[in-house]
Amino acid sequence: MRIFRSLTSRLVLTTVVLVLAVSVLLGAATALAMRSYLHDQLDRQVRETLHLTVANAGRPDQPGFGAPGTVVAGFPTSGDPSGYVISAGDGDGDDRVAPKTLDAATLDALASAPSGEDDASTVSLPGLGSYRVAAARVPGGTIVVGLSEHQVTETLAKLVWWEVVFAALAVVVAAAAALVLVRRQLRPLREVASTAHTVAALPMASGATAIEERVPDRLTDERTEVGQVGAALNTLLAHVESSLDARHRSEQQVRQFVADASHELRSPLATIAGYTELARRRPGDAETVGTALDKVEEESGRMTSLVEDLLLLARLDSGRPLERHPVDLTRLLVEAVSDAQVVDPAHRWRVEVPDDAVDTPYEVQGDALRLHQVVTNLLTNARKYTPAGTTVTVTVRRDGFSVHDDGPGFPPALVDRAFERFVRGDAARTRGAEVGVGLGLALVEAIVTAHGGTVSLRSVPGDTTIDVRLAPASTPSDPPPPPPGPAATPPSPRGAGRG
Repeated sequence: MRIFRSLTSRLVLTTVVLVLAVSVLLGAATALAMRSYLHDQLDRQVRETLHLTVANAGRPDQPGFGAPGTVVAGFPTSGDPSGYVISAGDGDGDDRVAPKTLDAATLDALASAPSGEDDASTVSLPGLGSYRVAAARVPGGTIVVGLSEHQVTETLAKLVWWEVVFAALAVVVAAAAALVLVRRQLRPLREVASTAHTVAALPMASGATAIEERVPDRLTDERTEVGQVGAALNTLLAHVESSLDARHRSEQQVRQFVADASHELRSPLATIAGYTELARRRPGDAETVGTALDKVEEESGRMTSLVEDLLLLARLDSGRPLERHPVDLTRLLVEAVSDAQVVDPAHRWRVEVPDDAVDTPYEVQGDALRLHQVVTNLLTNARKYTPAGTTVTVTVRRDGFSVHDDGPGFPPALVDRAFERFVRGDAARTRGAEVGVGLGLALVEAIVTAHGGTVSLRSVPGDTTIDVRLAPASTPSDPPPPPPGPAATPPSPRGAGRG
């Protein structure tokens, strides 16, 4: 039924049913106990009356001995049975009792009574009702005495009626009390539900949404059931709020990313359009046309590089798997540092390789091309943003590598955002070199993350370290690598960049 769908109605109904059940059980137990007690009293009276009747047997001057309603019958060994029932007087002031003779049917019913003085049984007498009777043997026959159960039945009927009345009152009182108490006890739960409804009405489809609604602290005591619900709801709201903040930040980053990408593409496109227009206006000037074509080629290459980086980031963001093969990390790093030395001999380039890497290559699982891009970007970043004479040290480890330089370091405001997209350092720190578009370190983090690794940055003036950790290709049973040995000179003067 719909009326009992709410928790309040179900609790009230349960309380009423329990009170009714207890009332019925108590009433039944009381009625049975009272019935047993009254029957015991009636049996005692029957036995006393039987003893008095036996004692006075054979005295015809007292034929009506006993209280009104008493049945007395005699069953001689030889002869016809006889009996009488003592009734009240005729109501005209005569208080004597007048016995009435029993008919044959009644005598036949009394004849079935047990013959022990201590035994009493219930017999239904025609025209008289239910009687409690007992019999005793006397010289020459048997005497049977019985008392009516009318008083017992009437008393029990009144008792049951009062029990029904009191049970009904108990049910009504229990229902009213339960309704008040349950509503009072469930009031905190309604407050929790009100908080949930208030939060559900908030516009959270887009934009930054702060969920300030919380369940009050007095309703978050986890020692109670309502407190557990309130605490769980507060935890959920905090999680939703942080998720909404993360979603908003992600939306803002996407908008900023699109804006930055559009800006980076607009500049070379504007340059290409300008030089194309210049070449069209001076078709006969071979030098102007050649210069214009050179600039168009340069800007096209810049756009191509930018688009390729953006495409790689998109593929990595979409979770596309990379190739997984053992990569000799030592060889990859030595070659990359050798290339960087050729590109920029004004820096001091060093590689620290552990002694055991000569006999047992340090290998990691990954995509060799993408890992080479990671190293190249890091070395290019060190080359662009540190002055000439800076020492750049690459340290090889079994679980990755680190790139350290003693240059001026990252600006403090940039350390936490260094791996975000289109984040660039101060142009004054590039020694006149071309400032990048700010995707180098973002690609580093994306590629390392796609390999299941991590990358971290620690930077103070004179001490900047970017640490890359990768999954080693060796088995877990291999011994840990020894401490790094002395600096090793790159095997060949080959250059590289990092960005």
